[in-house]
Amino acid sequence: MKKIPIEVSARHLHLSETDAAFIFGEGYRFNPLKKLSQPGYFSTRETVKIVYQGEKGEKSLDNVRLIVPLRENSQLEISKTDARKLGANPPVRLSGNIEGTPGFKIVGPVGELSKEKGMIIAKRHLHISSVKAKEFGLENGDEIKVRAGAGGERELIFYKVVVRVADNFELAMHIDTDEGNAAGISDYGLGEIILD
Repeated sequence: MKKIPIEVSARHLHLSETDAAFIFGEGYRFNPLKKLSQPGYFSTRETVKIVYQGEKGEKSLDNVRLIVPLRENSQLEISKTDARKLGANPPVRLSGNIEGTPGFKIVGPVGELSKEKGMIIAKRHLHISSVKAKEFGLENGDEIKVRAGAGGERELIFYKVVVRVADNFELAMHIDTDEGNAAGISDYGLGEIILD
């Protein structure tokens, strides 16, 4: 039985260095709010407003938290519920795969910036180190099944959980708030990999 931690990842924004400078000012240093499970990552005290112009007119999400370190490309990760509120229809994608995704506007304290792409619903995935992946018999890109909320009223099985392997990854499965609610997990829980 392979037990794994499950973390609920609320809506958040990753910024590129160029976009961060435009929105917060050149040389701005972000203030950590909370350390995250993956080494070097933290959520910031700073938030931004996200604006989307769709068929239902202009809709927005306030107080969207940032995750750093900065990335090559800016990317907004939201839930299906968030998408409905915005009137948007972003695809379910692995982080970093933003081609052909909806654009949005970022409103920050210093500037506003319109992005042509970058809005996704993050595909559920498992971060795992190379050593642990070998121990579990998993490879990068595998799709696995994970039982979540065992023994609870909302116990369920997540299918198509993508395995992401890197030497420095800490073991953690990431799901969004909709998936967390479905499994009765608010912030953190435990899952069990189901081996066929």
